[in-house]
Amino acid sequence: MMQLFDREDNALNLAVIGATGGIGHSLIQQLAGMPAIGHIYAYSRTPSATLCKIAHLSQMSLDYRHESSIAEAAAALADVRLDAIIVATGVLHGQQFKPEKSIRNLQPDSFDEVFLLNTLGPMLIAKHFLPYMNKSRRTVFTALSARVGSISDNRLGGWYSYRASKAALNMMLKCLAIESRMRYPDLIVAGLHPGTVNTALSQPFQKNVPAEKLFTAAQSAQHLLTVINNLQSDDSGKVFAWDGQEILA
Repeated sequence: MMQLFDREDNALNLAVIGATGGIGHSLIQQLAGMPAIGHIYAYSRTPSATLCKIAHLSQMSLDYRHESSIAEAAAALADVRLDAIIVATGVLHGQQFKPEKSIRNLQPDSFDEVFLLNTLGPMLIAKHFLPYMNKSRRTVFTALSARVGSISDNRLGGWYSYRASKAALNMMLKCLAIESRMRYPDLIVAGLHPGTVNTALSQPFQKNVPAEKLFTAAQSAQHLLTVINNLQSDDSGKVFAWDGQEILA
């Protein structure tokens, strides 16, 4: 089977949600140089001056705290048919909260915020954007997950909201993969673990990360695109790390 990005006819249309984040921005920059890419639809709350320089790219407004914003962004695609959707968003901490070290730190407001952005947001993207997927050939829907969302791999505890939100995302991606088999038989749904990346999300927690395991956004994006390119039908519903290894639930 031909790999997704191996085409040379500038025919693929892609959507990247979270275009101004570290990983999302790097994904777009690397995708823009691929011969297979026809057009990139870049979604974020605010536009990027750097991305404006890419000719075959449209920057679109989307705030997935609000389903109406997602629905409007999807509807604006009109007759466009997408070959891949990459949801490159996520939250680990904010101005008012950080990962819980203990159950004593668990707060309903921050828990809801983490689940909204890490779990519900990507699935609302799927809800509204999947009708615009290309049904005539293989397509891919991916969302950034995390190794710490693996229940079987949890040996340290803590980070209750973040771990739970990614575990829930993985389950919802699995459900989506099963449901979509009838309507979108050539669609592959997968979660992606980008590794520890030197972005705002991980900066407060990089102290004990070995230098060789701390990726730049560009390095992580390159790894993730390789994983996406190698996805096969049997991989739908699974979660993969940056090195292509499956992460078990």
